[in-house]
Amino acid sequence: GAEIARRLARDGFAVAVNGRPGDDAMAAVARAIQGDGGIAQGFAADVTAEDQVNSLVTAITSTFGPIDVLVLNATGPQPEAPVTEVGWADHAAQLDFFVKSPVLLGRAVLPGMQARRYGRIVNIDSEVAHRPPPGRSAYAAAKNAQIGLTLSWARELGPFGITVNTVAPGFVPVERHADVPVEVMQAYLASVPAGRMGTPRDIAHAVSFLASDGAGFVTGQRIVVDGGRSLGP
Repeated sequence: GAEIARRLARDGFAVAVNGRPGDDAMAAVARAIQGDGGIAQGFAADVTAEDQVNSLVTAITSTFGPIDVLVLNATGPQPEAPVTEVGWADHAAQLDFFVKSPVLLGRAVLPGMQARRYGRIVNIDSEVAHRPPPGRSAYAAAKNAQIGLTLSWARELGPFGITVNTVAPGFVPVERHADVPVEVMQAYLASVPAGRMGTPRDIAHAVSFLASDGAGFVTGQRIVVDGGRSLGP
């Protein structure tokens, strides 16, 4: 998310960086963009809460004007458990981030996009949606629901000049993956034809394209950024 925000700022967008109230990283990303000469500000809100979403969109539009690009990247804890131990509450928790938050944000942002007949919506899903490992059933189910939402929105919103796409990252090592065993990392790398691990910048490149004017004829697509791992075996 931080790298996507930085890339869009370099592309010339004024960037509203969202995080939960009290999220120090949100403010740090905004300051870094400002330090690089870009335009950015942090806006705190829980995007799974309807009242906060409405206040968030009002604050952003009051500061920067109409929202032309919406990147849906919010996520929460992603616990692993055998399917026999996964209850409906576990599924609902994942759906809150990957379906409820896009729906709430969409309802707040889409009327303006429709009126201007322009918009770019980019969901961030995951390779896990179509390559689910054991123990990730709730996450994979919610991510597939997010993909379905992307496709249906793309069909319905196309006549308004609004594109809706999704980017599916492969495994991208970041600080929160520091405890992943070396042998797991090596096995993953061996399955990637590109011969290297992905980086946040790789994901940001794809989002940058889909957010651009040049992607106006691309909608309803899922760009998998995994170095070719999805090719098999």
